[in-house]
Amino acid sequence: MHTLYPLIRISGTAMLTIAALAMTACAGMTQQEKNTAIGAGVGAIGGAILTGGSTTGTLGGAAVGGVVGHEVNKK
Repeated sequence: MHTLYPLIRISGTAMLTIAALAMTACAGMTQQEKNTAIGAGVGAIGGAILTGGSTTGTLGGAAVGGVVGHEVNKK
């Protein structure tokens, strides 16, 4: 057995728990709020990828993605 196996198992369990809690947090959100959150998440990932993981790129991507997500389907 690999020596990091317990750590990997605990990390995986923690990530699943956090994901489950995050999903329940969205239950009371409006569609526009959900779009904003999704846009910010996608923007952060895109910004991190495009800038090699820089903090500025990640935060900038999250900000731009959040604005775009907020404006989607806005009437």
